[in-house]
Amino acid sequence: MLVASEGKYSLVSEIAGGLHINLQDPAALEQLLDASRSRPFAGVVASDDASVELGSRIAEVLSLPHNPPQAARLSRRKDLLREALATAGVPVPAHRVIDLGRPLVPQLGEIDYPCVVKPLALSASRGVIRADNLAETVAACERIQRILGRETVAESFEASHVLLETFVSGPEVALEGLLHAGQLSVLAIFDKPDPLEGPFFEETFYITPTRHDEIEQQRIVESVTAACQAIGLQEGPVHAEIRISGSQAVIMEVASRTIGGDCARLLRFGTGHGLEDLVIAHAVGKPLPIEPRKGGAGVLMIPISEAGILRRVEGIARARAVPGIEDIVISIRDGYELVPLPEGGSYLGFIFAHAASPAAAEAALRAAYAELDIVVAPLMPVQDLRAD
Repeated sequence: MLVASEGKYSLVSEIAGGLHINLQDPAALEQLLDASRSRPFAGVVASDDASVELGSRIAEVLSLPHNPPQAARLSRRKDLLREALATAGVPVPAHRVIDLGRPLVPQLGEIDYPCVVKPLALSASRGVIRADNLAETVAACERIQRILGRETVAESFEASHVLLETFVSGPEVALEGLLHAGQLSVLAIFDKPDPLEGPFFEETFYITPTRHDEIEQQRIVESVTAACQAIGLQEGPVHAEIRISGSQAVIMEVASRTIGGDCARLLRFGTGHGLEDLVIAHAVGKPLPIEPRKGGAGVLMIPISEAGILRRVEGIARARAVPGIEDIVISIRDGYELVPLPEGGSYLGFIFAHAASPAAAEAALRAAYAELDIVVAPLMPVQDLRAD
C-alpha cells in the first residue's frame, strides 16, 4: 500500500509506504503515475474532497475503476453540484453564486429568507452560516471572506465566491454507500436527531439504523441515486447529506468520498467491517460480505462550543460508565486552542455507543455527554511591546 499525503511522514509506516507530495501541484499526477510504474497500483482511493479529482485522473490513466474526473469535480464543488442537480430535476435548494469581489448588496436582491451562505469547497460545515435578513447576509459573506483568506484554496474562483441558498427546513440524514458500475449499495443511513437550524451547522449525533419509515428511506435512496447519475459518479464511496422537507428528499451534498473522521467507526456496526476495509476491498475488486449487528449504534461528535485553550476534560470515567457507551476519544490535547464554528473545522472528540435500539444508543450518548465538564481557559493575546 502507498499513502500519498501532504504530510511529511506516513502515519502507518509499518504497513504502508509514504509519499510526501503537494496534492494541489499540477505535477502531482505525473509523480504518482511514476510511483505506479515501480509499484503497480491495484486500486486508487481518495480520502477527502481535495484529492478526489486527482484520484480519479490517476485511476483513469491506469484503467482502474474510477469516477470520471468531471464527476469527481462536481462532487466537491457545491455550486457546480447544485447546478448539475437542478438541471437534472433532482431536488436541491434554490441557490446563486455571490462574487465577494463585487459590491454585495446589489447581488442580494429578491432573496427568500432565511438563507444559508457557504464556501464553495470547504468541508465539515466550515463557514456555513444562516442569515435571516439582508444585514446578516452581508455580514455572513464578509465573515466567510475572512475565513477563506486564511485558507489555502486551490482555485481563485473558490477563494472569491460563495454559495447562497434558501434554507431548507426539516430533519437531516446522512447516507453512506458504495457505487459499482453506477449501482448504489447503501451501507447505512444515519439520523441526525438534533435540529440543524443555524446560525451555524455543527453536526453532533449520528444514529443508525435510521428511524425514518420505509417510504422515507426509499425516497432518500432514490434521491441520492438520481444525484449520482446526474453528475456521472460510477465507482467507490459516496457520502450524501439529505434534508427531508415535506415529501422531498433534498440533496445538500453528494461527495465521492467516505464520511470523515472517527465517525467511520459506525460502519462496523452496520456492515461488520471497518469502512476503510470496505472501500479498499471495493477498489481492488474484492468486495466484502455485509454482516450487520443487531440493535442501534451512534456517535456524538463532541462540539467545541467555546473558544479558548483546552485545560482538561473532566468526568470521562463517569461518562464511560454509562450503560451502552463503548468508547470515548478526546482528539485535542490539553493546552491546544479550541476554535468553534464557523471558523473551526474539528471536534473535541467522539463518544461511541451501542445499545438495544437506536433510541437507547442516542439516550446513552446524551447521558455520557452530560457527565463531561470541558474546562476552557481564555485565549490571552500577546502583544509585542519591544521597541523596534
